[in-house]
Amino acid sequence: MLKPSHRGEEMPSSPIRKLVPFAEEAKKRGTKVHHLNIGQPDIETPPSVLDAVRNAEVKILAYSHSAGNASYRNKLVKYYEKAGIELNADQMIITTGGSEAIVFGMMTCLDAGDEIIIPEPFYANYNGFAVMSGIKIVPVTSRIENGFALPPISDLEKCITPKTKAILICNPNNPTGYLYSKSEMLQLEDICLKYNLFLFSDEAYREFCYDGVFTSAMQLDRIQEQVILMDTISKRYSACGARIGAFITKNKAVYDAAMKFAQARLSPPGLAQILGEAAVDLPDEYFNAPKAAYLSRRNLLVKRLNSMPGVFCPTPGGAFYVIARLPIDDGDRFCQWLLESFSFNNQTVMMAPASGFYETRGLGKNEVRLAYVINNEEIDQAMDCLQEALKVYPGKTN
Repeated sequence: MLKPSHRGEEMPSSPIRKLVPFAEEAKKRGTKVHHLNIGQPDIETPPSVLDAVRNAEVKILAYSHSAGNASYRNKLVKYYEKAGIELNADQMIITTGGSEAIVFGMMTCLDAGDEIIIPEPFYANYNGFAVMSGIKIVPVTSRIENGFALPPISDLEKCITPKTKAILICNPNNPTGYLYSKSEMLQLEDICLKYNLFLFSDEAYREFCYDGVFTSAMQLDRIQEQVILMDTISKRYSACGARIGAFITKNKAVYDAAMKFAQARLSPPGLAQILGEAAVDLPDEYFNAPKAAYLSRRNLLVKRLNSMPGVFCPTPGGAFYVIARLPIDDGDRFCQWLLESFSFNNQTVMMAPASGFYETRGLGKNEVRLAYVINNEEIDQAMDCLQEALKVYPGKTN
């Protein structure tokens, strides 16, 4: 019998989605499942951006330019200008979600067998993108005890080999919610300058910073041509299904190489570009309401978690995720047990086992990631479930 490729066999399952069949079975039994497993906001997609698609006078849904519609890219120039990032329309390629932007970065800047350093825990799909690109992720561990701050630069430096070509960060971070300080960003600038490395910066959660000031990698003056910015509208405008992102670089040679990949996939989604263009026109104050909602949810979730015996959860500075350490033997087993064997008031909670966000085996075994993308009432109900579950879970450790 024919078998899949080695690449297909090496492709990891998503720790975020692999428990979906168990959640579906729980729902069939009539159990309400509180979804804290995935970063799908419940914030309403702005009606005006949906109306822009509904009212678009499109007679032929044609291919766009491979870099995306010029009208959209020119509007994004203004958006980034407001964020303190100076760009022109010919330095960005509109992509099918932030995912394609990350793949373009890996495929364009690294050869098969090259290495990329990433602080762990990290967004689990980076693993899949690395397998697709034939490159090796070299993890440097950040610690829950200090809120998952950037590991000491000396730890990163020890990992650099002749095959190292880039460092990748997500800022604010998914899955930890950590917001890198300006000092940490300058340290990354120093090491990239010293070893001539690319700095990949996934900035999907730029708008959602609660404690501290956001510093974009594109604001690091000394490595302007070494920075690759990956972006997306998915979380910013609660438009995950639009699948619109951006690959951004001031390095002309890298841009030209990335354009070949963009041309090979023809063009980004047409109707979603109309949506994205309308989103840029939203007033600056649009973000006030969702940001306030996420801040309130963060505070409630962290408070509830830390009130439970044996649970520790640092307060994240941005995004809408937390990682919590629980008094359990195995996060994968616990999260599956919650869906298969537990309910409280006919409800249960779905979380993502944190082990899938670590590259180093054995780490994150007693940790889970929770996304505070549901309202405060539901967060309270979910935490009631978790609190009761920890009292009766067979694999409780203290």
